[in-house]
Amino acid sequence: MLSVIIPTLNAEETLTRTLAPLVPAAVRGLLQEVIVVDGGSSDETLEIVEAAGAKLISAPKGRGEQLAAGARAAKGKWLLFLHADTVLEPGWISEVEKFFEQIEKGRFRDGEMAAAFRFALDDFSGWARLLERMVALRCAIFRLPYGDQGLLVNRRLYERLGGFRNIPLMEDVDLVRRIPRRRLVMLRSAAVTSPHRYIRDGFLMRSLRNLFCLVLYYLRVPPRVIARVYQ
Repeated sequence: MLSVIIPTLNAEETLTRTLAPLVPAAVRGLLQEVIVVDGGSSDETLEIVEAAGAKLISAPKGRGEQLAAGARAAKGKWLLFLHADTVLEPGWISEVEKFFEQIEKGRFRDGEMAAAFRFALDDFSGWARLLERMVALRCAIFRLPYGDQGLLVNRRLYERLGGFRNIPLMEDVDLVRRIPRRRLVMLRSAAVTSPHRYIRDGFLMRSLRNLFCLVLYYLRVPPRVIARVYQ
């Protein structure tokens, strides 16, 4: 029923933790397959994928292109796009099962729905808690989750929207903006993501840079230009 698609590039430090919460979903019959789309890793990423028994495919480096390649290879009715440094917290399986159950009962008319998880950072600082609240506010007002929150989407809806585009940055925002608000549900379970960029650049500066990139995107600045600002 569910295909999980994870793009990787030298993800050996985080990938094992990302894969671990998916195992119980496979045991319960919710998870049909895990597809790791690698963009040319030179570390131990490929060995980790092999040891985990996930399906490995290769694609040119670029998250949008890698995610699109994974979707083309997937067999599931539902697609879950997950970053390689994001860990789904306990409880995600029950919530997704409940979401599917409500769809089967007609709670959401034609079943062409999408969902994203609550954003959380793997950090204990006050800055992390503040950022989590700001992201929650953004999602509540604008229905604009980012890729590090995971994106669960019905395959028919994904294909009807045209899927991920081959752009160097903002591939997540580009797709989510095409999803009608009434078809996007915000789940309560958290997707806990790495704070590496925030710690490296400073929480305030990284947050302002992300916001600036979003503004540039809405001003229709080419994604290749935004990518240089994002680094």
